[in-house]
Amino acid sequence: MPGIKLIPGTWNLTPETCKRRSNISKLTLPPGRPSYPRPSSAPSRDQSAPRADSRPKDDGPRINRFIRALEVRVINHDGEMLGVLATRDALARAQEVGLDLVEVNPTAQPPVCKILDYGKYKYEEQKKKKEAKKKQKIIEVKEIKLRPSIDDHDLVVKIKQIHKFLDQGDKVKVSMRFRGREFAHEKIGRDIMARIQKEVADVGKAEAEPKMESSHLLMMLSSTK
Repeated sequence: MPGIKLIPGTWNLTPETCKRRSNISKLTLPPGRPSYPRPSSAPSRDQSAPRADSRPKDDGPRINRFIRALEVRVINHDGEMLGVLATRDALARAQEVGLDLVEVNPTAQPPVCKILDYGKYKYEEQKKKKEAKKKQKIIEVKEIKLRPSIDDHDLVVKIKQIHKFLDQGDKVKVSMRFRGREFAHEKIGRDIMARIQKEVADVGKAEAEPKMESSHLLMMLSSTK
């Protein structure tokens, strides 16, 4: 071919050449560079299948086949104590009456289970939690700021506000600030604090006597409702 120069012996594959090429393919990696095996094609576990020791999705009590204990103390749907039974026997009794076996006390030895309608049981538990949450009162701390030179009308307004907060069940922090020459009249501020305590005595009381902190005379009132 024009323009191509063939080197003699380049395309001559002798038996020795083939042997050398075969040995190259058998070379191993040098030390410090380990070879890694290919991952095996083991079948993966079905992710949709529940584990034997898992709980229901709502993270409630263990029920039916999710109960781990081999033996349980059983209460039937009429409230009758059936005693200690094998879990499979207790589950069979629940299935006979078309109900669930619910682990109501997992810390007991053995755990206590009750035969009941789990859907109804869960509804009643949620209802109880809502009722308890409604009864919980979040106590807030309200702050009323005064000056020792406050006039009588403004003081009456402040006392009404304090009375309202205490009647709602909140705490009230009364803070009176002193400036300049007012520090010489601390007794006036303490007399005002005493009047406030007297006016709101029907709904609250002072947690401690008023105390001076820096430039403020402070008093904390808590509700007695």
